[in-house]
Amino acid sequence: MRWLEAACALFIPLASCFRRLIAEPEAGSSSLARNTALPSQYISPTTASAEIVRHQIYCSYLDFYDYGDYRNNVHSKAHGKYRRRSSLFLSPSSVARTWNNCFRDYRVRKINDRSRSLKCQCQRVDDTSGMTSGDANRTWFTESVNQANQILGDLNGQKVISFENGSVMPNNVKSSHSSYKTRGNAIEDEAWHLLQDSVVYYCGSPVGTIAATDPSDSSSNVLNYDQVFIRDFIPSGMAFLLKGEYDIVRNFILHTLQLQSWEKTMDCHSPGQGLMPASFKVRTVPLDGDDSATEEVLDPDFGEAAIGRVAPVDSGLWWIILLRAYGKCSGDLSVQERIDVQTGIKMILKLCLADGFDMFPTLLVTDGSCMIDRRMGIHGHPLEIQALFYSALLSAREMLAPEDGSADLIRALNNRLIALSFHIQEYYWVDKRKLNEIYRYKQEEYSYDAVNKFNIYPDQISPWLVEWMPDKGGYFIGNLQPAHMDFRFFSLGNLWSIVSSLATTHQSHAILDLIEAKWSDLVADMPFKICYPALEGQEWRIITGSDPKNTPWSYHNGGSWPTLLWQLAVACIKMNRPEIAAKAIDVAERRLAADKWPEYYDTKRARFIGKQAHLYQTWSIAGFLVAKLLIEKPDAARNIWNDEDADIVNALNVMVDSNPRRKRARKVLKKTYIV
Repeated sequence: MRWLEAACALFIPLASCFRRLIAEPEAGSSSLARNTALPSQYISPTTASAEIVRHQIYCSYLDFYDYGDYRNNVHSKAHGKYRRRSSLFLSPSSVARTWNNCFRDYRVRKINDRSRSLKCQCQRVDDTSGMTSGDANRTWFTESVNQANQILGDLNGQKVISFENGSVMPNNVKSSHSSYKTRGNAIEDEAWHLLQDSVVYYCGSPVGTIAATDPSDSSSNVLNYDQVFIRDFIPSGMAFLLKGEYDIVRNFILHTLQLQSWEKTMDCHSPGQGLMPASFKVRTVPLDGDDSATEEVLDPDFGEAAIGRVAPVDSGLWWIILLRAYGKCSGDLSVQERIDVQTGIKMILKLCLADGFDMFPTLLVTDGSCMIDRRMGIHGHPLEIQALFYSALLSAREMLAPEDGSADLIRALNNRLIALSFHIQEYYWVDKRKLNEIYRYKQEEYSYDAVNKFNIYPDQISPWLVEWMPDKGGYFIGNLQPAHMDFRFFSLGNLWSIVSSLATTHQSHAILDLIEAKWSDLVADMPFKICYPALEGQEWRIITGSDPKNTPWSYHNGGSWPTLLWQLAVACIKMNRPEIAAKAIDVAERRLAADKWPEYYDTKRARFIGKQAHLYQTWSIAGFLVAKLLIEKPDAARNIWNDEDADIVNALNVMVDSNPRRKRARKVLKKTYIV
């Protein structure tokens, strides 16, 4: 009679689900709030098979519909020495979510009162030691789940989930990531296989790619290269999107959202809500109360364990950019419409738009808060952060659902976009004409109409720049602060200024003109210089603190990074100059595979593999693949770049006309913007 009891337990709630579908035709929409009541008891790994199926059917209809209440519950005081075991994730007022029929318990995991992990408890069909059913009943159980999944998948219009080898994962997860239809040479084939090998699985689902898979790394040398970094996954995510592999990107977006900062602390200090982690690691830990069983947890790092304890300011900005690209490439807008995702976007924006002491519209950050994550003198208002910030603001405005609660945020967002674009285009831009203007600046001007607003001294113009600046071309400087202009050329910031339309059309072409004119300096034997020129001598000792990893023409100090190929490709295609990117790809293709896909290259012309470069670096592989795919299908780049906004352009024209540098009298605008 056990099979009859199990059948009843399965089909009675299934019938209830059908009645709800009839009563609420849009119940399958992920953007709607659910009010389905769930059983309140905790589902343990030894729950009877029919009970597990019953809860899986209930949970398959749920999305995060009460996100704010969940966060409030998470903030409550933890009980016990290390972690709180709570049943709130199965209560109607909290949140339950199943991906691939896998119960995920989002709990606070306290390790020395600091570390928080995202936990997953997977009930394997073939590993149910606490069940009393026999083999025949187990066979029936598996078949029943498959049938239920088929029915529910058809009703919801979602991918049908079934069990593979008794584990809770889609049948096509691994096969889809190992069956790339590679077109092209053996280098591309090798790159796709290496990218697939770097994929990390969490409870049977792909959730990201680790930073490097260097087989020569010892346990002491691997550092945190075995983790999934937010910024490192962006080119991997773009490669998967361009190949039509959407699941891994969707999983990455949703899982990293659950790691968004709530209670993270470092030395008793908590970062602002909305901060995204720099990286996370999938760890297998013993299950509480059962040393013979294990569970997987996602353990995030917000910089509290990073070298130098650098803050991952760019992580949230990249997350928004990838979220938009996912919707554009896949056509699946349901992810960005989810309540929890909308809340995550707003938290990032509120963190970035928060009032502070700064007088400029640019983001004020510490050193090492972006791709250059070591001391390199970029503290203040580095160009890379501003370009990503602008792109994230545009992307967020495009995805935010129009509602009364978002009106003030969108208004602040629009004002910041206009002020930021004016500030960067007007004060960060240098070309031969602008350099000559700075050379003739007057100092110590005190007035609203000052031309030399930041009190820049002509002697700050380095001799190398006078000789290096071409007659045709220009670029955005690396940083701007009172009495300080960092004239170094930072590649990612300039390339993403083109991609995000932060640069005007004229400025975008001028940046590409400069790249062509200075090809031997910026590309040479391997694209692409992360910055130019390198800090040397006394300047290197003072600014980097004599960093042995950032010696001249190495690593972040003038090293060459193949991953920048994909940003170069997007920028060139956007400006209808793909031949520049194609030329750089040809240069990289001659060496990358033979050199085992290193992280970066050293020397002024990038002749040597970096002295501390990890091999089989994932974003070197992914950056090359994305660049190749975009050159083959340039129309796909439209899903990545931001188009120029007409309203912003019109507002900028008004602001330029009222700029004191035009020698006009100060006048009152109909609408004011802080610049």
